[in-house]
Amino acid sequence: MHIPSCLTAETALLDFAPALEEALLPQPDYDVSKWLYVPHTYQEYRYLLGTRGERPLLCIGVNPSTAVPGDLDNTLKSVERVALHNGFDSFVMCNVYAQRATRPKDMERELNPRLHRGNLAAFAYALSLSPAPAVWAAWGNIIEQRPYLPRCVQDLAETGRAYGARWFTAGPRSKRGHPHHPLYLRKDSVLDEFDVDAYCSAL
Repeated sequence: MHIPSCLTAETALLDFAPALEEALLPQPDYDVSKWLYVPHTYQEYRYLLGTRGERPLLCIGVNPSTAVPGDLDNTLKSVERVALHNGFDSFVMCNVYAQRATRPKDMERELNPRLHRGNLAAFAYALSLSPAPAVWAAWGNIIEQRPYLPRCVQDLAETGRAYGARWFTAGPRSKRGHPHHPLYLRKDSVLDEFDVDAYCSAL
């Protein structure tokens, strides 16, 4: 379990570009030809975690927990299974907000603008990995945990439009229209088209 030890504004926060530059270098703990992990060491935040491939599925959860290369948590194991079942050869886990917190109720109360900018840059990079990016919305009802999270989703949707992203969900949506969280999905779950613009307009 990861409980934040401080606000992200109080940690040694790297912007995405220098964090990516470091993450692309050879690493002692994992194979960078197989894994994308930004930052490349365990921090109070995580921009990206995924596997390398020609056709990645980008999955957006609410916020990262404890997963690292070679030691995925149950949520990311589910993400990988669903991605492979739907014809993708890899996955990249992105998040609405990049602060690590196993329990979303432990997320900071106020948005850190610098962390949010880094997170949007990370999502743009992930989108650039495919000529036809596919994005799986998977943040569940947890989007209601903090008042800044809906705006973060709207910013991600705007970034996705610039790259021509197609959006999907898996599993039933909530009564309020929120996409299903990946954790308890069957491994043979099928992706459904998702109108992210209509969703964002109702947030």
